[in-house]
Amino acid sequence: MPRLRRPARSSAPRKVAHVRYMALDIGDARIGIAISDPAGRVASPLKVLPAAEVLGHAASFRMLVEDWMPDALVCGLPFTLAGEQGPQAASLKERAQRIAKACDLPLYFSDERLSSSEAKRFLREGGYDERAMRGKVDMIAASIFLQSWLDSNPASKGAAPAQGHDASEQR
Repeated sequence: MPRLRRPARSSAPRKVAHVRYMALDIGDARIGIAISDPAGRVASPLKVLPAAEVLGHAASFRMLVEDWMPDALVCGLPFTLAGEQGPQAASLKERAQRIAKACDLPLYFSDERLSSSEAKRFLREGGYDERAMRGKVDMIAASIFLQSWLDSNPASKGAAPAQGHDASEQR
């Protein structure tokens, strides 16, 4: 029986789309921030900043954006368990659009339903008490909904982002 030959591997580098996303879990007091890898495939928690610093485009937030150079923002949008946008959705969208405009970045929205609960469960399993969790929940929640969005959204696979596009409606 003849042996199958594998095609020779090309020495030319493959072209991989590099699109980095920054997720924001916007709360009244704090904003959790997560970042994807340069290929836009894996989400990691990054930092929690006071909401006033992010909304005011303070130096601490500008430095994060400059250091990580995201290509787009993904903001968590609160949905009810019935799948409808929650009562805070309108004001959250307005704040997210203000941040995206200040950063001059495209904006997507992702269903953040239960991401904070999942983040708390994850931290409890890691041995954290309520006090120690306070500064970590928001950034972990942001990484949870960002990873879900990366896994399920066509935009994360190379489709062109649209300003203010509500990715959560693409279920």
